[in-house]
Amino acid sequence: MYYLHIRADVQPREIIVDQPRDNQPTPATPATNGRHSEWERRLHEVTEMMRQMSSEDDPQEMVKNYRERANRIFPVDAYVSLSRRDLDFPFFRVTRASTWDEELDPWKHNDKLPVYDRGLFQELLYTGLPVYLPNLEIDEDDPAHKYMGECASVIAIPAFDDGIARNMYVMAQKSCNAFDAEEIPDMVWRTNLFGRATHNLVLKRERDRAYEQVDNELQTVAGIQRSLLPARLPKIETLDIATYYQTSARAGGDYYDIFELSDGRWGFLIADVCGHGTPAAVLMAITHALAHTIPITDPSPSEMLGYINQKLVEHYTSDGNFVTVFYCIFDPNSGELTYSCAGHNPPRVKRCSDGSMFTLDQAQGIPLGISETFEFSNQTVQLIRGDQVILYTDGVTEAFHDNGQTFGTDRLDAVLANCGIDAHALIESVLDAITQFTQGRPADDDRTILVLKIR
Repeated sequence: MYYLHIRADVQPREIIVDQPRDNQPTPATPATNGRHSEWERRLHEVTEMMRQMSSEDDPQEMVKNYRERANRIFPVDAYVSLSRRDLDFPFFRVTRASTWDEELDPWKHNDKLPVYDRGLFQELLYTGLPVYLPNLEIDEDDPAHKYMGECASVIAIPAFDDGIARNMYVMAQKSCNAFDAEEIPDMVWRTNLFGRATHNLVLKRERDRAYEQVDNELQTVAGIQRSLLPARLPKIETLDIATYYQTSARAGGDYYDIFELSDGRWGFLIADVCGHGTPAAVLMAITHALAHTIPITDPSPSEMLGYINQKLVEHYTSDGNFVTVFYCIFDPNSGELTYSCAGHNPPRVKRCSDGSMFTLDQAQGIPLGISETFEFSNQTVQLIRGDQVILYTDGVTEAFHDNGQTFGTDRLDAVLANCGIDAHALIESVLDAITQFTQGRPADDDRTILVLKIR
């Protein structure tokens, strides 16, 4: 058993620093016994140490460089770093030692570090306090003897985490009474500040790795999600079609689809799942699966919405999620468009023949996934040559300017008034108008556009 002694026989000195006035440098004074040049040297070392630490992104390299520079300022004959993190009494690890020829990275090779359960180091670490042993002889059978057996003076500085000394830095000199006890408070201060800096860098590295992993997963989800969208647009003699799809994150909750039906008719669907990211993408994929597995041949818009709604309520939206959907069926032969809406933004129609504008809002219903008993209705409208129909999600009209204003339907209608361009150019015009309005601000929400223009 060792007697842990903290020197307290030296009274602290009062240090007065004469501050320069009027931002003028302090005049140089003649060096006395080299003391002035010594503090300048130490100041330079400390400044360069802090500069280098601020540029490090690898905790292992930061610790290595810090220790090398610190040893030039406060040289010691031996040092050891100890840790009890993730270990129970009496066990501890040696994470670094001056006697090692090659260091192990404790954050990558924790399992390869030596573990002990007795001796001087165990007592110091589990005491959890700063300790100065000015005149020490380490027993040969003590694990500490391997690391600093020739030393007679030892200082142990704890590093706290959540109020517990989980780590400790032990320094030793071969001669007795080799350390100045007045420096111990600053040692505790410096060691713990450096420990927090190292811990923050470790957390940053772990965060970056976690973000990278999540981002890779989201890229995979986004790839799967995009594969659910139509691979190509159909060629319809009397209809010009164009689409645009952009998620605000890697994956999103917007969805559009095109269905080839009997008698030359075509179904067009646009949907918006509440929320963003992976949860919305999953519900979007479920909605896609339901729309493609409906056990009804050529369902009407209201039948399509009713079926998806029933399955969502039964199995998928008990946590309060919902989906807004607009589904319509266009007959190229008659020009009729039959539609039904489940809480979605009503598509806007620009009638270029007379300059009028109207919305497809006569078959409104609640979003899907809320009520199993709600009955959706159909409405039919006659489209004529030159009509421009734009189906969109709210990420378009709710695109934000920094002043809090939204793009809105008025600005969208102003773009739709350009009747002399095709469907693709019309979408490009909408996107240009949004970019100009938001001044290039990144999308806060997913944006999907589907344009149908009657030839």
